[in-house]
Amino acid sequence: MKKHTLVVVAVAVALGMSGCSGTSNVAAGGDSVDSVTIGSIHPLSGSLSGVGGLMNAGAKMAVADINEAGGIESLGGATLVLNEGDSQGKAEIGQSEAQRLISEGAVALIGTYQSDVTQNVASVAERAKVPLVIDVAVDDKILEQGYSYSFRIQPDATSMGASGARSLIAMGEATGTEIDTVAYIHIEGAFGGSVFEAFKTEAEATGITVADEITYSGANFSDATTQVTQALASDPDVIVVTGYFPDNLLIAEAVNALKPDIKAVFGIASGAYDDNSFPAAAGEAASNILSANYHYSATSDRVADIRTRFEAANGESMETASMLSYQAVEVIAAALEESGSVDPEVLRDAISALSLTDPLLEFNGPIEFDENGQNINATVVVMQVQDGAVEQVFPTEIATKEAILPAFSR
Repeated sequence: MKKHTLVVVAVAVALGMSGCSGTSNVAAGGDSVDSVTIGSIHPLSGSLSGVGGLMNAGAKMAVADINEAGGIESLGGATLVLNEGDSQGKAEIGQSEAQRLISEGAVALIGTYQSDVTQNVASVAERAKVPLVIDVAVDDKILEQGYSYSFRIQPDATSMGASGARSLIAMGEATGTEIDTVAYIHIEGAFGGSVFEAFKTEAEATGITVADEITYSGANFSDATTQVTQALASDPDVIVVTGYFPDNLLIAEAVNALKPDIKAVFGIASGAYDDNSFPAAAGEAASNILSANYHYSATSDRVADIRTRFEAANGESMETASMLSYQAVEVIAAALEESGSVDPEVLRDAISALSLTDPLLEFNGPIEFDENGQNINATVVVMQVQDGAVEQVFPTEIATKEAILPAFSR
């Protein structure tokens, strides 16, 4: 199994009717191509366009970095091109965009941020026999269909929910904070439901009672007071939250306004609570909120360099979702280098056999995929907003600050 430390990006090949047009680069034993394009599908419009646009920017940056470093060597220095698709946050549109990108020559896809959208895109990729590297989408069911062409870099819902429960228990024990009951607020749909079920199974097996489950629709969600009030009615020690940035921000604001006697707000797979823009957006409502999630490595020099250049180019901080899009391009580039081929079926085999060292996230080892396409070393870390900044607090070996728990002194 060949190991790669740095990788190149993006996938969709400018193929003609029977081959590539233009002057070709030819590598020994490799295909003859000038360029390889990846299809990138994210919500570039709609309520999630902010994060979707930044994820697309992360993928574009990876393509540019790989091209600047000389392109795909095994393909004679072929350059990478990113062909963009806008899911608009809708599963059926994500599906049609995947079909369009493949019809335009994409030999691989990345995306899509939302589990419901990713499930549809994965089915398209499987039928077309084109690899899909999932940057962000947590639902277990995506990879439980017996697909051969989908691969996920981040942890799945079961590992995130279960790891979140274990982390909450361990942090309580380490700080002498008794946590017996939680109320769980999550967005409706595959994403929120799957993380909740995994958390509940693990928490209740280890003695924590899930006193209430409160769900909400992400559509037209403008005030979380009702949901937070309902959660507090069960007198929980902790409110656990899963959802996207806009709705999780509203939940934090409602908790702050109600000022309940609880020990913590604990996000799991929250799109808000470990985002570096959250402390400024939430103000005092952000203080000491905890978040169990996958996260870019805060201790890596390579990550620091990528994030610095990204912010200079885009005027916004590079969050974990964007870093995962960058990483997804690297996975495809590594497979292109390994295989020396733009045949999607050959590329799929190369992705499945990769061992990609120096991952950009806080993982337990290299990026390696199991028989279902799940990265076996993807792990969850716990962050906390302290003094207006998102800090890694657990496990202690990667912590940038000590955890504060109980998080509230009401």
